[in-house]
Amino acid sequence: MKTRSQRMALSAAGLVVALLFFFPTYWMLTTALKKPGDILSTDYDLIPFSATVDNFTTAITKPGFTTFLTNSLIVTLGAVACALVAGLLAAVPLARMRFSGRRGFVLLVLVAQLAPLEALFVPMYLIMRDANLLDTLPSLLLVYMAFTLPFTIWTLRGFVKGIPIELEEAAMVDGCGRWGVFRRVTLPLLGPGLVATSVFGFVTAWNEFLYALVFMRDQSKQTLPVWLSSFRTAFGTDWGGIMAASVIYALPALVFFMLVQRKLVAGTTAGAVKG
Repeated sequence: MKTRSQRMALSAAGLVVALLFFFPTYWMLTTALKKPGDILSTDYDLIPFSATVDNFTTAITKPGFTTFLTNSLIVTLGAVACALVAGLLAAVPLARMRFSGRRGFVLLVLVAQLAPLEALFVPMYLIMRDANLLDTLPSLLLVYMAFTLPFTIWTLRGFVKGIPIELEEAAMVDGCGRWGVFRRVTLPLLGPGLVATSVFGFVTAWNEFLYALVFMRDQSKQTLPVWLSSFRTAFGTDWGGIMAASVIYALPALVFFMLVQRKLVAGTTAGAVKG
């Protein structure tokens, strides 16, 4: 058992680590509220006493903001939804059924998850070009789905295996078919797992930059990460604007986390205690 001094030392260390992680976000927010002259000043003010929202107004009124935001939401939410459906359809048979090649398929999913995104860039580009999907939102949606699908299958397979099979067998004894067991027993218990995997998919798709930049040559089809780069021009960088845009850019992800927070905690701790 830890003594009081040890607990205080651990708490202090945790507080220091939390401050280190939070400081870049705090600096981004305070810079977004500063006037242009204060941003480049050598007097580093931790608290902007002469705050202004002009940088946020500049970011929101920048041409294309609404279009880029809509594109990002479409491809991100679409990729997450498609990956969850496809991952669930693959995870349940892998966890519950015995068939030839099952172990090899599971190993293949693990290898695909370890592959770096940059290594897939050329084959992905050639596939989308031959399918005539370049410069379309479905191309990004499919790419982001491909990135998140191995992790989704691997994670959901673990969650399905964590559900006692006796519950499904009891439902079948009561007259439920396989579809009824899945819909009434397995799917409700998989809620935390679906949320946990959707968070990973959302973050991956929301922050992706390279594929969105190259696949979307039409500016009206690009996404928010590409929009952020527009604050850097040949005449310099609008630091106030890009910091305000970064705050706005982070808001949808923050809202998503707040909506799924309770289920996410349940999903990350599922299986920690086994009765």
